[in-house]
Amino acid sequence: IINHGLHVIFDVDLGAKHAAVAEVAIVLLIFEDNMQAVVNYRNGASLSYSLHAFMPWEGYLVTFNGSQGRLEHTCMETSYISGDGSIPGELIPQGTKISVHPHFQPAYDVEVDETGGGHGGADPVLMADIFAPERPADPYLRAADQRSGAYSILTGIAANRSIESGRPIRVDSLVQGLELPDYPPMPSPDEPIDPRPLKNSTAQHV
Repeated sequence: IINHGLHVIFDVDLGAKHAAVAEVAIVLLIFEDNMQAVVNYRNGASLSYSLHAFMPWEGYLVTFNGSQGRLEHTCMETSYISGDGSIPGELIPQGTKISVHPHFQPAYDVEVDETGGGHGGADPVLMADIFAPERPADPYLRAADQRSGAYSILTGIAANRSIESGRPIRVDSLVQGLELPDYPPMPSPDEPIDPRPLKNSTAQHV
């Protein structure tokens, strides 16, 4: 883990019984404003993660490099400004795209499902899963149970432990006996990539 912390010192007036007397404390806060992590999985896959928390840009870029090509997903979301009436983290369609780059073949774009709501459209889905009288179908198994939630946060806990200790941290050293969550069925590594590009797409890649 490589981390660059932002150190902020400010004064806090703790108040006093008399106006002429005031107690002032110096508070030191450390923010992880820029960090990178490398995660190795038991199946041989590896993750390279980079976070820039200080930037007023909402969204993410995800890239998968595999045995048959590369998949790129770019998502832009609205930045939150208090009181401006916008939905925090709402998907910006013109800044969001998916492209597939098969090995030794022309790349092509894939249509992105557009939806409303915060966190890229995830908030309405989450609220419906929790509060709707009838839970909607979830063919991609996006709804996290306690196991998925635990593994998700354990990755971050291990990253912070690594920052503190300066050495790699194994997740199974933090919690024992945690079962793996349910995963949606995945395609076989031998299954061919769909070579059909997005209809009417003007974006052609070399």
